[in-house]
Amino acid sequence: MSRARLSLVTGGAGFIGSHVVRILAARGERVRVLDLDEPAQSFDGVEAVQGSICDRATVRAAVDGAEWVFHLAANPDLWARDKSSFARTNFEGTKTVLEEAATAGASRIVHCSTESILMRPRGEDEAALDGELTHLTPEDMPGPYMRSKFLAEREAFAAARAGAPVVIVNPTLPVGPGDRRLTPPTRMLLGFLNGGFPAYLDFAMNMVDVRHAAFGHILAAERGRIGQRYILGGVNLTLSALIAMLAEITGRRMPRMRMPYGPALGFAMVAEFLADHITHRSPVAPLAGVRLARAPMVFDSTKAHDELGMPETNLRRALIDSVTWLQSRGLVRRRLPKLCAQGMEPAS
Repeated sequence: MSRARLSLVTGGAGFIGSHVVRILAARGERVRVLDLDEPAQSFDGVEAVQGSICDRATVRAAVDGAEWVFHLAANPDLWARDKSSFARTNFEGTKTVLEEAATAGASRIVHCSTESILMRPRGEDEAALDGELTHLTPEDMPGPYMRSKFLAEREAFAAARAGAPVVIVNPTLPVGPGDRRLTPPTRMLLGFLNGGFPAYLDFAMNMVDVRHAAFGHILAAERGRIGQRYILGGVNLTLSALIAMLAEITGRRMPRMRMPYGPALGFAMVAEFLADHITHRSPVAPLAGVRLARAPMVFDSTKAHDELGMPETNLRRALIDSVTWLQSRGLVRRRLPKLCAQGMEPAS
């Protein structure tokens, strides 16, 4: 009887990565996790390696024997005190993983990119995007996070052209249970749940159930075409529609005041200056996020559904699971009348 396939998941203790690990383990496959943190849960057949993708020797040891490599390790934040950390982790770390995985003979390498680098100026063909914007450059990116991920994705496409078995996936904003590190979408939800935002900047976005985004990575390894991009998206909606959905789910009043882009940009510039030079804590409204909100971030995931078989997202269910998980961790400070009345159990 042949041994189960070994998959390496970099960033396997993170939000999407932990769900990739969970799915692979449930299928009886062997998994090796490379992450700075230990996974929150242990599973049979899962080996945890604590280390950085910036350490080539660590990466070389981690990819040894792995047939599939899922590269999700990254700094996902929109602000950092050390701006150079984005390039070091997201770009240089990705180069190292791609090179070492190809050298080790991995049969499939799935690179996790992001939808945030597929931005367009407002008014420029606002139809849902389903492919690559070839005219974009690093200078078009509205902050160091996006710039580093843009360069990393360009490296992944170059590796595929050079013969490496690389498939690129671009998850949209993930939502659901298990976000231990509180990535930007979850922090945004918490801000509304805890009454931290008296006003909001409306914008168009796409949200995906994190479990479906994770499954999309595995489907990309199984069925994806080398050198192709797959947008792992769910539901297109505006922030105002998301706020209304949160109000309906929780029974809490949500902010009704919309902030124009100009004042929001000014507020973000001041907040980022204070974060950079005084508080050294992440600002409530990172400047890169406000700038990104000017672009129509709506996406068409037909290619991922048709070619990979990725499931459709039930956004309401994903939001309920996210909120109940956050409640179970004591992160929601206000009572949520509807969820309490319905006796919703936290998602695992």
